[in-house]
Amino acid sequence: MNLFRLAGDMTHLVSVVVLLLKIHTIKSCAGISLKTQELYALVFAARYLDLFTRFNSLYNSIMKLIFLGSSFSIVWYIRHHKIVRRTYDKDQDTFRHVLLVLPCLLLALLINDKFTFTEVMWTFSIYLEAVAIVPQLVLLQRTRNIDNLTGQYVFLLGAYRALYILNWIYRYFTEEHYVQWITWISGLIQTLLYADFFYYYFQSWKNNERLHLPA
Repeated sequence: MNLFRLAGDMTHLVSVVVLLLKIHTIKSCAGISLKTQELYALVFAARYLDLFTRFNSLYNSIMKLIFLGSSFSIVWYIRHHKIVRRTYDKDQDTFRHVLLVLPCLLLALLINDKFTFTEVMWTFSIYLEAVAIVPQLVLLQRTRNIDNLTGQYVFLLGAYRALYILNWIYRYFTEEHYVQWITWISGLIQTLLYADFFYYYFQSWKNNERLHLPA
């Protein structure tokens, strides 16, 4: 494992910790899209079907369990915790996420490395992860004023994917025959979706202001 991969994993992990801190400690999910969290739960469920049948390393297995457990816990909190669910802005979080799931599933059936159930599900998870942030970005655009923890959470998610692109570049130049077009293109699309958010995040950080997205 190289430094970029480790940094990406740790950034992803910290993003989850920040979100759980907001939900569990402050008892609020204001500004958080349940639709995006449900998509991430589906992403990890589809990707880690081999959790108990294929062992790569203890690190790999632990990270799979963390992301599976945390994603479903977040969805449960927002849906069922009597205090947290009252802070969920259901009226603003209206993006129809089925419009992302079905095209990603169809694309995975058509474009994959091997037409087996686990491989198609893994490919589906890659495609879906690339666009899972869309409901969250739409919600932020609608609410416009973004609290600090929500802004940090979304920024860390974007930074995680950007670090993974550096990991892929590093591996391409250091490993023979390392080519993963599906992962690369999906990851690039995912990172580009954050471009507008990154711009305003750094502007607010530079000016020491609260993050505010324009209408």
